[in-house]
Amino acid sequence: MTMDLKGKKIVLGLSGGVACYKAAELCRSLTKEGASVQVVMTDAATHFITAVTMQALSGNTVWTDQWDPRMANNMAHIDLTRDADAILVAPCSADFIRKLAHGVCDDLLSTMCLARPRRLPLLVAPAMNVEMWENPATQRNVRQLEQDGACIFGPAAGEQACGEVGFGRMLEPVELLEELVASFQPKVLAGKRVLLTAGPTFEAIDPVRGITNLSSGKMGYAIARAAREAGAEVTLVSGPTTLPTPHGVRRIDVKSAAQMYDAVMAAVGGQHVFIGVAAVADWRVTNASDQKMKKQDDGAAPNLQFEQNPDILASVAATTSISGWPYCVGFAAESENLVEYGAVKREKKGIPLLVGNIGHHTFGQDDNTIVLFDDSGHTVLPRADKLTLARQLISEIAKRIEKRSLLT
Repeated sequence: MTMDLKGKKIVLGLSGGVACYKAAELCRSLTKEGASVQVVMTDAATHFITAVTMQALSGNTVWTDQWDPRMANNMAHIDLTRDADAILVAPCSADFIRKLAHGVCDDLLSTMCLARPRRLPLLVAPAMNVEMWENPATQRNVRQLEQDGACIFGPAAGEQACGEVGFGRMLEPVELLEELVASFQPKVLAGKRVLLTAGPTFEAIDPVRGITNLSSGKMGYAIARAAREAGAEVTLVSGPTTLPTPHGVRRIDVKSAAQMYDAVMAAVGGQHVFIGVAAVADWRVTNASDQKMKKQDDGAAPNLQFEQNPDILASVAATTSISGWPYCVGFAAESENLVEYGAVKREKKGIPLLVGNIGHHTFGQDDNTIVLFDDSGHTVLPRADKLTLARQLISEIAKRIEKRSLLT
């Protein structure tokens, strides 16, 4: 398990709103990821959740009052942020957004935000009624915050505590955690669009049976998350998996290799990077039955006929423009002789980078070892959890894109 926030100090600010109940889970999640959490609450926040609860979850003193005598120099608004790595205000009410946008400092949390060092990121998770969120005054304040350098996380749309439906819901704790972790990742793909495939495909034999493989989709989903963390706009074409979609990633669900091919070719226009991670079936059944096949009394096996599926990676590579987009990255799962087969496959596909692994050593696992094949040979990325490897791979792709851009 990665501890993405190990050694980080996060100041978690709570303003008034029913979404304060989510802040408790968020605080616990932050500490599980290795962060030290310092909670600062407005008076309004204490009407929704107690300081005692947040102190128990964070393991640290909770601050609510600018004049708290426990701070020896009475400068809590200064001291609480000087060794912090980020301030995250979650929930951030419409009123507190107004304070941040206009430099109001009439309580500890607002004064602390105004007095923070300029290097310190201010991260804001809005939470309010849909009408409050859509009010022009709130939108003006949000735009001002963004112009001032604050990062806005959300809000999400959905059913609200008041019974109305629309934008204004605070993101869920797991989504806020992903956003926070992403904020610390280098934006090496900022402004780029990335299309990738993940998971297995399923080739139907009849309505209840089919041919598939052991791919879990974990590596592809980790790469989708890593690409989004790196600042890219990410589209994920996924075969059948039970994995949750990484936050901020657009997902297109497919089942068969033919459906994956159609989805990829429809989306590939305008993409800067294509990463073919999915374990795509090489063959499909051409005479699949409309009804469930029954066992024959004589024990005869069904007469299945096959034809080759289209090569998604080669087809995308063939669309590469004179400017070199999309930069194509392929994956190859072998059972033996990875170095030999990987180099040959990269040449055959006509792509600049191929990632190889031993399939039965990675399918369904949480860690992996991968080998990168390019014009200069091969590079081994040692065994690690898949998200760590995904971030390393995205960094390697970004370096190659940058190098190529300098040469063209």
